Amino acid sequence: MAGVLEGFLVIGVVIVVGYVLGRGRLLGDQGARVLARLAFFVASPALLFVTIARADIGAIFSGGLIVTTVTCLLACLLFVPIALLRRRPAGEVVVGSMASGYVNAGNLGIPIATYVLGDPAAVAPVLLFQLAVLTPLFTTLLDVLPGDGRGEAPSWARVVFAPLRNPIAIATAAGLTVSATGLTLSGPLVAPLELLAALAVPTMLLAFGISLYGARFPGTGESAGSVWIAVVIKNVVHPLIAWALAAGVLGLTGPALLAAVVLAALPTAQNVFGYAVRYERGVTLARDSALASTIVSVPILLVIAALLA
Repeated sequence: MAGVLEGFLVIGVVIVVGYVLGRGRLLGDQGARVLARLAFFVASPALLFVTIARADIGAIFSGGLIVTTVTCLLACLLFVPIALLRRRPAGEVVVGSMASGYVNAGNLGIPIATYVLGDPAAVAPVLLFQLAVLTPLFTTLLDVLPGDGRGEAPSWARVVFAPLRNPIAIATAAGLTVSATGLTLSGPLVAPLELLAALAVPTMLLAFGISLYGARFPGTGESAGSVWIAVVIKNVVHPLIAWALAAGVLGLTGPALLAAVVLAALPTAQNVFGYAVRYERGVTLARDSALASTIVSVPILLVIAALLA
């Protein structure tokens, strides 16, 4: 349980710093936007490339990867028909879907995997699946979707070549290529990338904290319905699906079962907010979902750790 609390403390402190920056307007009115764009175009691609290039691709093909793939995709897909029935804008459907299944596996998942699961490598399948599949998929969708309510329709060329304009997709493809060919990253060429990669998580957390200043309580306003739908899916349905699949279908027990359920119960990643700001779609939904799911996940993770540890 100490790992759960430590993970939340780490991200909480940085978010509070961001809030103070926003309250003092130390970065101006566009501080959150600038930081989010810095993370999207520079820091996150560097982090994706370095992480995936150094990963043992063969090691992640395990029962944990099966649980991650199936449960994350199901959680994301569950939001879509509900949002469509509620006639929500296309951008909000994509952002809400991402908020429902994209877990905070990096800055929160790693300390929790270390202190609760006793194995920091347990989070690797989730990290790589999200970095290699979910992130390029969702950012490409946000890039090609028509404008919310503006009647815009993307051309076929824009759709086909969208991944070539997306730094996240480019970095992912490059990282997978390096990993698959067995090349080793070392020396002065990779040092700048590592330095830039270290900016990814703090810039997103700071941007998130800045956006909280002056914001309404999460889950209020026009996007309230979508926020709470995403939170219920992320905090309740997602870990339940993981438990049913891991225990009932794959027959996982002990540490493997605990890892599958704990990782699924992680809250919405702040990355979702960064991508929403970049594409100016569902920003309030992304911010409120990340904040509300983080608050709700604390008691849920503690209960899971107590029952399955």
